[in-house]
Amino acid sequence: MTKNEMQIQFTAVSENEAFARIAVAAFVTPLNPTLEEIADIKTAVSEAVTNAIIHGYDGMTGKEQNQVYIHCLLNRDVLQVEVIDEGKGIEDVEKAMEPMYTTKPDMDRSGMGFAFMEAFMDELEVISEPGQGTTVLMSKKLGTLPFIDREE
Repeated sequence: MTKNEMQIQFTAVSENEAFARIAVAAFVTPLNPTLEEIADIKTAVSEAVTNAIIHGYDGMTGKEQNQVYIHCLLNRDVLQVEVIDEGKGIEDVEKAMEPMYTTKPDMDRSGMGFAFMEAFMDELEVISEPGQGTTVLMSKKLGTLPFIDREE
């Protein structure tokens, strides 16, 4: 298997955060990732989904209409994950990515979501526009495995 992909969509409620992290972890199992790689991926996905739910859709009406989208692509030994919301967007992405910065100190939010994503994945990009939502792009190279077809 050199390429595989999946997409999921779910309602932006906190109960679905665990579903999202497990779904992405299950998707990478054909590559036989290490427990550490699985933990890293689950943590990063969890943080991205939580941000979409808590911050992206904060205060927006019609909560049952608010959706989170995840698109994953396995290309040989690299996992690419996109977590997308159509929420309120981020005014200043650079500021939002600073460790300890939070817009929700009253909710005991640590402001470490993007820092964790950056620490646990190899690459992180955040694309956002106020009123248009946010896309979090992450990638992680998984351990090299002998059964991956390298001919293509």
